[in-house]
Amino acid sequence: MSNIFKVVFVIIGTMIGAGFASGQEMYLFFFCYGIKGIWGILISSFIIGFVIYKTFQIVEKHGITTYKEFLDILIKKGQRPKKMINMVINIFILITFFIMIAGFGAYFEQEMGMNSLVGSIMLAVVAFFILMTNVKGVVKANEILVPILIGFLVVIGIINLKDLPILTLENYMLENNSYNFLLSAILYSSYNSILLIPVLLTLKSYIKDKKQILKIGGISVLIIIVLSIIVFLLLVKVDVDITKLQMPAVYVVSNMYQILRYIYGFIILGSIFTTTISLGASFLQNVAKNKKSYTQIAVIMCIISILISKIGFSNLVSLLYPVFGYLGLLQILKLIRVTKC
Repeated sequence: MSNIFKVVFVIIGTMIGAGFASGQEMYLFFFCYGIKGIWGILISSFIIGFVIYKTFQIVEKHGITTYKEFLDILIKKGQRPKKMINMVINIFILITFFIMIAGFGAYFEQEMGMNSLVGSIMLAVVAFFILMTNVKGVVKANEILVPILIGFLVVIGIINLKDLPILTLENYMLENNSYNFLLSAILYSSYNSILLIPVLLTLKSYIKDKKQILKIGGISVLIIIVLSIIVFLLLVKVDVDITKLQMPAVYVVSNMYQILRYIYGFIILGSIFTTTISLGASFLQNVAKNKKSYTQIAVIMCIISILISKIGFSNLVSLLYPVFGYLGLLQILKLIRVTKC
């Protein structure tokens, strides 16, 4: 497999985690705005594409390998702001890692009636062993799982198009705040940029030239748009109070065909897994000073993730993602201001 697709699959694997595949993110940032949510998807996807392209340009030009070096390019003066931003980014990556663990447990609880703690423990243990293989293991896992996840999502999306009540989307349109969809789209792309940039920095060895960078950005944007619209359209068929569902997309698929329920279950769990290991590797590379501390921190964060998972998946997503979205705006604005590579 070419390096271009290896990188693309890590990017997609990072983005389509528990919040995305479950429909929770799609509802929170796009679906609640009705038809305008589709415009929001397009806007946010192109912003994410810009972040991918610009980040790899900077990495390719300056030979950056760590997030600290990346901040040195974005922020020219003052070590205190750099340390603060670096700390905030690491906190967000770690919290999102915790959210993925919680999402894994939430799936088992909603779909199988199991204690959510069982699923959280399973993922934390498996993630630990994958993280011990460092970046190569993360890339390999995404290289295998992400194409399968994309394929399954596309098939389900095609099946869902049958008798889809597109016109009923207007019923979801908010009467006021008609331009809030734009802010929501920007927030979605900005918090994703917080997650993506540290992950992109770990992929430096797979990037050879600017032509590759352009292809990676373009392919990633196209896949993000297609997958986002598929999940968005799944939510149209929710026939209960969507705000009470932790995983609304899973609810819809479960009511379509029994076989699809198990396929989408694989998509959810696989998506959560790929995001978890990508974020875990990114966090460890940012904070670990040597091999010993890498292992110690990995053990600690996996244990803490199990404890925090009891807070609840949907509560963590709705509370924390919008907050970090505002923080991510600063990073995007800095990227825009960086001298053209």
